Amino acid sequence: MRVLITGAAGYIGQQLLNQLAIQQPQWTLIAADIRAQSSAALPANVEPVLLDISQTLAVQQCVARHKPQAIVHLASVITPPPGMSEAQLHAIDVGGTRAIVQAAVAQGVEQLIVTSSGAAYGYDPRNAEWLDEDQPLRGHAQFAYARHKLEIEQLLADARLHQPQLKQLVLRPGTILGKQVNNPISDLFKKPAVLGIRGSDSRFVFIWDQDVIDIICRGLRERSEGIFNLAGDGALSLREIAALLGKPYRALPAWLVRAALSLLKPLGLSQYGPEQLDFLRYRPVLSNNRLKQDFGYSPRYSSREAFLAFLQAQGMASRS
Repeated sequence: MRVLITGAAGYIGQQLLNQLAIQQPQWTLIAADIRAQSSAALPANVEPVLLDISQTLAVQQCVARHKPQAIVHLASVITPPPGMSEAQLHAIDVGGTRAIVQAAVAQGVEQLIVTSSGAAYGYDPRNAEWLDEDQPLRGHAQFAYARHKLEIEQLLADARLHQPQLKQLVLRPGTILGKQVNNPISDLFKKPAVLGIRGSDSRFVFIWDQDVIDIICRGLRERSEGIFNLAGDGALSLREIAALLGKPYRALPAWLVRAALSLLKPLGLSQYGPEQLDFLRYRPVLSNNRLKQDFGYSPRYSSREAFLAFLQAQGMASRS
């Protein structure tokens, strides 16, 4: 089988490539990324391809040239670099996904695996206490990542309706943790104190990175389709996270957090903007029942165990 992987030089992409190259030596893996990759550093069955996912014509030409049976679409921007405009961000996240879907349909690709996000459910007070895959997707008007994931999910739903021959496996991970993970959420846990919003539990669900890799690999092997939340069992509130870290937990009034971030972000004194208020206040808490019952996969770690494994890997003491 020929498999095209976008975002192949990213955190999940590199691990997925290495595992598939070992487990499926007879497959050809087309590793597409905007970052150059040396073929000498890659396994023999991996072909590196330089691809700007925001360029529709380039995506069409890539899929037409390599003719994959399956596409794993990982390319996305989690933390925009300084100076990246909203238009550029949208062109990568939403435009890139649209281009992949269109090219896949045009070239008769059999399966498309997309890593969406639990953020597609939105940071909204109307969210259920536990969200299953049938709950409404709300995104967030001020939070670009969640807004784009909602738009991506909408175009995928439209493709399922009008191009059902393209099997879709849509994965909605909670917060991904791993030995080498480094992102704005993991940065929250490295501060001197854990900040929360007064009156909100702010519960997090975690999934270990190797579980995400294993789920994608199984999805490819079994030609799976469907929509699945990716999360370990249970959830951890920010207060519980602070206790495990042995750090003080400080719950601040929502108005104070919004005002502070509104001042600090434009001055470059904080990587977080006022939109992060709802990000903390209305966390989407994902149920993994469908993953375990229908997909047949049980994550190796609960949310608590994944967090403790992350702390151990990062050399951060825990008070478990």
